[in-house]
Amino acid sequence: MSETADVVIVGGGIEGCAAAWALSQRGITDVVVAERNTVASGMTGKSSGIVRCHYGVSSLAAMATVGLEVFEKAEEIFGGDIGFRQTGYVVGVGEPNVDSLRRSMTAQRAVGVQTEEIDATEVARLWPFADLSPFAAFGWEARGGYGDAYQTAQAFAVAARAAGVRIRQGATVTGLLTDGDTVTGVQLADGSRISAGNVVVATGVWTSPFLGPYGIDVPIRVVREQIVMISPGVELGPVPVFSDLVSLQYVRPELGGDVLFGNSDLSDVVTADPDDYLNRATEDFIDLTVDKVGTRFPGFTEAAITTSYAGCYDVTPDWNPVISASGRDGLFVAAGFSGHGFKIAPAVGRLVADLVVDGRSSDPRIPETDFRLSRFAQGELLKSPYPYVGAGQMR
Repeated sequence: MSETADVVIVGGGIEGCAAAWALSQRGITDVVVAERNTVASGMTGKSSGIVRCHYGVSSLAAMATVGLEVFEKAEEIFGGDIGFRQTGYVVGVGEPNVDSLRRSMTAQRAVGVQTEEIDATEVARLWPFADLSPFAAFGWEARGGYGDAYQTAQAFAVAARAAGVRIRQGATVTGLLTDGDTVTGVQLADGSRISAGNVVVATGVWTSPFLGPYGIDVPIRVVREQIVMISPGVELGPVPVFSDLVSLQYVRPELGGDVLFGNSDLSDVVTADPDDYLNRATEDFIDLTVDKVGTRFPGFTEAAITTSYAGCYDVTPDWNPVISASGRDGLFVAAGFSGHGFKIAPAVGRLVADLVVDGRSSDPRIPETDFRLSRFAQGELLKSPYPYVGAGQMR
């Protein structure tokens, strides 16, 4: 059996669904999304869902701004709630990083980010349970917050399907169809084929082994990331997301009153098998959580850990994504999101659609050359000009 499409997207996570939606917005609806399991059943559902535009890489900050604008208009665009909660986002730094914070925020404002510096008195009002004594400066995004990556991916999928996109769940792609150096479609595990003029590979942590046999090197490490949920033992009230770049942690509120904790220290990451990894925090990580949260939030007088889970990042050498033509005609890659994928997903979808339709980005703030696959072989990594000591990879 075989079918045809203008575009096949391999992978039904948030990036693949965002690309399908963006293509449909441009009138390209003869699209098939092939997902081996169900929509958003992979690492999308493990996202901590932070929404911030605080990036030193200007094109990434612009992508996060595009994402924020879509999240804010979700009711209008998708016809319902996608889980976005606009609590605000505060980032705090110690003395060595004050200059980087200020220069980064200036660059962010140049691409449309609404961010400002606020003082410790204001942060103490926003986060009355925190010890702010080690911080020397704070950045504030009133429009930031957190969201639900699973709900958002489902919303993209529903909107794309309503426009005519076919989403095939339980459809495992086993390989590419090729004609010389041109990719002409995909082969499925059930023996069927989908012929297409363009194939987009949005397979996250599974990208390198999928594309390697075709001579396409997407340098991705699979890195295990742990999350701990904490009952603070106090009534939090409307607190914002807090990114602590002194002790390298981030916390955000949950709807039920718990707090989500994540570690921002990426100096010693643990690689993993995305199909076989421990889906909970280790005892060492629990100890780290207790130490970091207890130190920063002494106001959590009766805190208790409620649960934990783990997921995997698809990490590139510069901790920034590949959204790019592959070097083979008809094949595009959207992978290597390195923990940034949720908040920039709407912009990722639009850039993929731009590349498929026009071969270039339609947004001058987001040049396609920044995210080209060839930058690794060329030794031209995409790095922030304003790195933070200890947390440069994610900023």
